[in-house]
Amino acid sequence: MKFKPADNIQDLQYFGEFGGVNPSISDSSTYTFLKAKTMFDTFEGNTDGCYLYSRHSTPSNLYLGEALAAMEGTESANVAGSGMGAITPTLLQLCGAGDHIVSSRTIYGGTYAFLKNFTPRMNIQTSFVDITKLDVVEAAITKNTKVLYCESVSNPLLEVADIKGLATLAKKHNLTLVVDNTFSPLSISPAQLGADIVIHSLTKFINGSSDTMGGVVCASTEFINSLKSVIDGASMLLGASMDSLRSASILKNMRTLHIRMKQHSKNASYLAEKFEGLGIKTVYPGLASHPSHDVFKSMMNEAYGFGGMLTIDAGSLDKANALMELMQEKNVGYLAVSLGFYKTLFSAPGTSTSSEIPQEEQAEMGLSEGLIRFSIGLDDDIERTFNMIKACMIEVGVLQLETA
Repeated sequence: MKFKPADNIQDLQYFGEFGGVNPSISDSSTYTFLKAKTMFDTFEGNTDGCYLYSRHSTPSNLYLGEALAAMEGTESANVAGSGMGAITPTLLQLCGAGDHIVSSRTIYGGTYAFLKNFTPRMNIQTSFVDITKLDVVEAAITKNTKVLYCESVSNPLLEVADIKGLATLAKKHNLTLVVDNTFSPLSISPAQLGADIVIHSLTKFINGSSDTMGGVVCASTEFINSLKSVIDGASMLLGASMDSLRSASILKNMRTLHIRMKQHSKNASYLAEKFEGLGIKTVYPGLASHPSHDVFKSMMNEAYGFGGMLTIDAGSLDKANALMELMQEKNVGYLAVSLGFYKTLFSAPGTSTSSEIPQEEQAEMGLSEGLIRFSIGLDDDIERTFNMIKACMIEVGVLQLETA
């Protein structure tokens, strides 16, 4: 039977304490026990349905985690206070001193900085490779490698990982495949393609209103319990917890995710085709010109399209900045980092979300100075939006009038 992530979310039904259609929010940091032995058993991890302390879990967090696990088709999930609060404990739970990680070369700047600059303090080393070349990935694996790490669609270059191929490599070498699926919720379901662990920054598309941070780790019950262990669980001990009020808010927003992702994808596809038609260098997985178009197509849940992210090359940083400033002035959207908002967001990744990556490495991976990353919004009249952007391109010289 075909995997349908939106149906899995829709099929979850919760009742509030007083019969509300939304689950009641647990506004407590600590929880009482009727028997002292139950507290002891809970500390030992031997009780179900009992709550200990909100850093460990709360009813609200469990509701959200259950919905996210259903969306990805995993046994369980654990939510965190940010995307990095999901990524860093996961990698530290899987790796220790002397271990090695093979990671995609193009990943979120914060993840790159963690692997490049922080984990070496603990003698955890990382090799950054072109994730789209399976032979290169396999050549980087050593006897100390524990994890293959990638993003389904990479930030910011929109390289697409062959998750099935990577899963085969992971199994062959007894590695854990961790996939950050932040850019492509619903469109791609990594766990159904063989990924062991799926991570999201809930801050982005899943929440969709740019008003809170959040993260999630979707995986087996065994791994999620290990993260939450009071003895040696990285999530429990590092304190990357989510507040119950925020959990409840994100859970409500998840109910419209399928509608939003369809519109994000529809609008991004329209703009990408128009930009490419104007001769602007455009990268979008839905374009036939994208090197991994067929790979994405083979993995996707078709109803949700190719996602809401695209990039163009304005030719230089000065032109990119001028274009973004003018687009903001003309109310196209916002010059801002992040993604998944109802309005279009745009930024120059080389000087923002990927600024942690040294300039020479940016050049090596193809991250040009003039690159603009767009998170396309939910605009109802996308043709109107295109005409506004086109006028801005002409005004700042990204597009010549005679070619327009």
